Amino acid sequence: MNERLHLGLPMWANDAWRGSLYPPHGGTEGHLGDYARIFSAVEGNTTFYSGAPKAETVAAWARQVPADFRFCFKLPSNLTHERRLEDIEASFDGFLEAFEPLRGRLGPLLVQLPRDFGAEELPKLQALLARWPGDIPCAVEVRHSEFFHKGRAETELNRLLISHGANRVMLDVRPLFSTDSQGHPGMIKAQGEKPRRPLHVISTGNFPVVRFIGHIDADINMHYFQPWIARLALWIKQGISPFLFVHTADNRHSPQMARRLHDALAEQIGSSPLPEFAGERQAELF
Repeated sequence: MNERLHLGLPMWANDAWRGSLYPPHGGTEGHLGDYARIFSAVEGNTTFYSGAPKAETVAAWARQVPADFRFCFKLPSNLTHERRLEDIEASFDGFLEAFEPLRGRLGPLLVQLPRDFGAEELPKLQALLARWPGDIPCAVEVRHSEFFHKGRAETELNRLLISHGANRVMLDVRPLFSTDSQGHPGMIKAQGEKPRRPLHVISTGNFPVVRFIGHIDADINMHYFQPWIARLALWIKQGISPFLFVHTADNRHSPQMARRLHDALAEQIGSSPLPEFAGERQAELF
């Protein structure tokens, strides 16, 4: 993978994006192709809830994206939250096997751990990382408060990730929690679901993952994103390929926010502007 920024959203299927990222009418069959024409990665959060899709579905995805596109699927909650990484070897291997048609298009697969998964359970994470295939990047998102105190627990975690070349996910919720919900349904939901943890910027592997959780106010998002511009550019200069996933409170305007953040980054990382969205291009024809 060349050293570059991989930019994406939490999913590619969202009806709220009709008329902007996607054409206003028609089916959903072409959505992944339209998405991959603009963005170079996707989180693929649906696997967290429903597990691996059918083989024919995965094969169809492989045909719709270019070779440099990266899927960053999340391990199912059954493995991370219900079984808490215990006795999951066969299920984990089966999950990876389901994505064999995408083997060359997998970015960091995400291991999101429960909020109460603390330092005493790190040996289970170590066992998973020891089993992890060398040709598939791994990213781990911790949410227990003890991993954010810069003490023994966080030191042990970071050393474990570095020793296995695994990337620590940086969940940036500062924009989301910068104000109260303002009565906005999306803000209320997002503030209730996302953990309010401090941001610790650290690269423990070659594919740092930043999940930027935005506010409904675009200017607030830009304020908190400014420091990321220099950091992302530095990583790329160092030969590291960061992944930036852009969320907004209800994700209705995530594509537009991603474009705005990318525009702010473009000069620093030597990138061209994002192509026109399919819905915007179609609107110009009428």
